[in-house]
Amino acid sequence: MAEARNPNDPKGLIRESYRIDGITEAECRSILIDWALSLPDGVTQTTALSALIDSYGATAPDHPMTQLLRDGMQGPSVTGRRGGRAGRLRH
Repeated sequence: MAEARNPNDPKGLIRESYRIDGITEAECRSILIDWALSLPDGVTQTTALSALIDSYGATAPDHPMTQLLRDGMQGPSVTGRRGGRAGRLRH
């Protein structure tokens, strides 16, 4: 019997990552990038990440993918402008 398709994990990449015994954080990062690129239009990354944490992370809180999903909910850190001519001329 086939599993129901999850709209937040259209290719089943995240689901499968939890099934790989001994998967590393680096491998999870690669899978997560592929997952992010495959999200369908209209599905926001934050909403999907939250749903995936609820679906998969609750039963595997110590899995490396769970930590990456949680990190993804934090969003990118804002470090400000880096380098460039305009940055050098300001000082």
